[in-house]
Amino acid sequence: MKGDLTTSPATTTELKAVPPFAVIPGAQVQQVLQGREKEVVGLVEETYRVHAAGDSVNPPSYFLRFPDRPTSRIIALPASIGGSVGVDGIKWVSSFPDNVASGIPRASAVLILNDRATGYPFACMESSVISASRTAASAAAAADWLSRGGERPRRIGFFGVGLIARYIHAFLDATDWAFDEIGVHDLSVESAEGYKGYLERSGTTARVTVHENPEPMIRDSDLIVFATIASQPHVHDVTWFAHNPLVLHVSLRDLAPEVLLASANILDDVDHCLKAETSAHLVEQMVGHRDFVDGTLADVMAGSVSLPDDRPVVFSPFGLGVLDLAVGKYVYDEVARSGGLQVIDDFFSELRRYG
Repeated sequence: MKGDLTTSPATTTELKAVPPFAVIPGAQVQQVLQGREKEVVGLVEETYRVHAAGDSVNPPSYFLRFPDRPTSRIIALPASIGGSVGVDGIKWVSSFPDNVASGIPRASAVLILNDRATGYPFACMESSVISASRTAASAAAAADWLSRGGERPRRIGFFGVGLIARYIHAFLDATDWAFDEIGVHDLSVESAEGYKGYLERSGTTARVTVHENPEPMIRDSDLIVFATIASQPHVHDVTWFAHNPLVLHVSLRDLAPEVLLASANILDDVDHCLKAETSAHLVEQMVGHRDFVDGTLADVMAGSVSLPDDRPVVFSPFGLGVLDLAVGKYVYDEVARSGGLQVIDDFFSELRRYG
């Protein structure tokens, strides 16, 4: 919010005001995003372009880990995005895998949006849905751009079937993908059957098969989605990918270095993906260079990278904070436009410098 201009002989100062602070719960986030998957995919694609053009700040994510809870972590993703979005902020997202045994989701998140003029936070938003949506939109965009020039895959396999896998399927479905066969594999048989039930309720006409062993699912799929919580590579056999599928390596740490070295590798951001012991980072440590990286999704969208048809194509998205900001600001604007903002009066109470 901006005030009038006050002019002195030496300087021109723009008066600023503290923006109202709003809380946006998950129900409102879902209400905005549901049915707007195509718009969100377009927004994510545009954000990749803005980021590639340098109109963003996206520092490395910070991982908070716990010696007494080694499987758990909380990640901070600070970022700033320009373009038509124009917002700063941070996502604070936790991953506690043991939650699943208690019947609650593994991940939870909040997103803080900051006013670019004053730096004041103006919104706190439930962000697990925003995070899942931007991840799924990124995957859907990659599936589209990386399959152009040939037939769209008709056989898809999901390796890992939590919330992210569900959102990826929903975004593919909403962006006009159709499949003849859907393969499902998860270490938890209960989860695999639950995901099969979701797929059947979604109205898909595809034949859905739960695979106890991942090998036949991978060999029988033209499009493979990895959405696990794996902390280190567990898929090593390059021959499983001999049919040159398109692989959405969303969880980043499933594929052994030899699989990536036998593939064309597209990332969302090279510097980010080659950190934190991702599969791509392990390849760099092994070979001592980055020549195995063919480019970014923004490069593909710009037409500056050609994709081979004689190797698998693997998309490894680290997940950029600028995507959360873009989707979060979209949600905020839609809620504000509808008059549904829940403003917290006097959230900032100390607003006089000298009392």
